[in-house]
Amino acid sequence: MIRTGSHSFYTASLLLPRAYRDPAYALYAFCRLSDDAVDECDACLEAVAHLRYRLDRVYAGDPMDSPVDRAFADTVRRYRMPRALPEALLEGFVWDAEARVYETISDVRAYSARVAAAVGAMMSVLMGARHPHVLARACDLGVAMQLTNICRDVGEDARRGRLYLPRQWMWDAGLDPDAWLARPRYSPALADVVARVLDEAQRLYDRAASGIAGLPSGCRPAIHAARLIYAAIGGEIAQADFDSMSRRAYVPKARKLALLGEATRDAMWYRRIDPAPAVPETHFLVEAAAIRRNIWVGERAGAPEEETYSGRLIWAFELVSHLEQRRRA
Repeated sequence: MIRTGSHSFYTASLLLPRAYRDPAYALYAFCRLSDDAVDECDACLEAVAHLRYRLDRVYAGDPMDSPVDRAFADTVRRYRMPRALPEALLEGFVWDAEARVYETISDVRAYSARVAAAVGAMMSVLMGARHPHVLARACDLGVAMQLTNICRDVGEDARRGRLYLPRQWMWDAGLDPDAWLARPRYSPALADVVARVLDEAQRLYDRAASGIAGLPSGCRPAIHAARLIYAAIGGEIAQADFDSMSRRAYVPKARKLALLGEATRDAMWYRRIDPAPAVPETHFLVEAAAIRRNIWVGERAGAPEEETYSGRLIWAFELVSHLEQRRRA
C-alpha cells in the first residue's frame, strides 16, 4: 500500500530500522484505508461511522478480519497508542465529508493537524519519542507536509469541488473563492496565494528539523529524508511558477536518492530541540501523546534541561526501572 500510495513516504521509509518500519507500515495502511474509504464513497459520513466502528474494535482488541485492522490493532496494543490520535484523523475526514470551508490559515492548520499532524504524533509514539518538544516538532512537520499537499493538489481538488487554500488570502489577492471554484484556472494572483501557503510550510519545515534530535538515532535519517523530500515538492511547485492547475509536482527519482544520501549524512548534526510550543491548532495532539520524560532503551531524549549530572543520574535510575519492568512483563 505504501509503495503504490506514496512514493515519497516509501522512499524515506527504506531508511527506517525494520523494528520501526513494520509498525510504521501498519500505521500507514490504516491511514490509507481510511482515506480511501471516505474518498471513494458517496455517503462519506456513513463511511466515517464505519471507520469509527472498526476503530472501536481495534481498541477493544477484537479487530475486524482484515490484515490492515489486525496489523494496526497489534501496533496500538504494543505501543499504547492514545486513541485521541487516530480519532483526530477521522475527525479530519468528517470535515471533508461536511465540505467544511477554510477561511483563514489557522483554519487550514486546524484541518492539517487532524489529517497529517496526527499521523506525525502517532509516528513519534511508535518511536518512543513522547517528550512534548519532540511531539510539537513532529506536528509542525505534519502540518508543513499537508500544506505542501494542498499546494500540489490545487487543480485536482478544485476539479472535485474542493478548496483548501485560505479564502481570506484569496480575497487579499483579488480572487473571489466561490467564483474561482466555479471556474478554476491558473493566474498570477492564484500563484501568489500558493506561494504564501508554501512560505508557511517552509517556516514549519525549518522549525520541525530540530525535533530529529529527539528521535532514536536509527530513525533520524528516515524522518529527515521525509522532511527533505516533501519540502522539495514545494521547490518543484515554485519552479513551475506555482502552477498546480496544469501539472502535479513531483520529485524525480534521482533527486529523491540524492536527498536520501543528504538525510543520512546530516541527520546526526541536530543536537538541540527547539522548545517552542506547538502551534495552537496542534496543541491537543501534543497533550494527548506526551509523556514528560522520553525513555527508550539505550538512548536519552537529549532535552536541554536534562543535560546535568542530576538529570543524567535520574535518567539512569529510570532506565534501570524501565528495563526491570520490561523483564517482568
